[in-house]
Amino acid sequence: MKLTTFVSDDTSRWATQLASLSPTPSIFISSFGTTRGAAGGFENQYKIEHGLNVEMARAARDAGTKVYVLISSSGASTTSSIPYTKMKGQIEEDVIALGFERTVILRPGLISGTREESRPLEAAARYLAGFAGKLHSSLKDSWAQDAEVIGKAAVNAGVRALEGNVPEGSEKVWILHGNEILQVGK
Repeated sequence: MKLTTFVSDDTSRWATQLASLSPTPSIFISSFGTTRGAAGGFENQYKIEHGLNVEMARAARDAGTKVYVLISSSGASTTSSIPYTKMKGQIEEDVIALGFERTVILRPGLISGTREESRPLEAAARYLAGFAGKLHSSLKDSWAQDAEVIGKAAVNAGVRALEGNVPEGSEKVWILHGNEILQVGK
């Protein structure tokens, strides 16, 4: 399997770049997200995160991509009273509605490991996850997953979905949570 990447700070060009790839990618993985602070408020975060994820999903579908893998968030739900998890649920719902052959959604908890951009509370939680994981992996696995494992799970689940090797009842949409992400990511 060939991996195709492109790097550009100009997000307005991403969909066009995706549509022009040849051959058309069989799998598209989206881990795009931003923070409220970096976006300048939740309204801007929504416009950026929801807008770009759905735009890229639509471009991938229109180009003929068969499997769409979305790294979302634990608790994602359109009925959530928490704006962030509600937004994540809306992204999931809008991507599913595009009708890929298969959609894979990973819902990790806290993403542990080293981050370039750090928020104090999140940094403390990542430290706690790292400490708990050193005592025993079961103390963190259900609520925190390492970024590297999440990435491997996204690739592995995407390939499995392309091959039709998904759990029964997940033929169209396969949602993976904490421990499932760990299993598929190893």
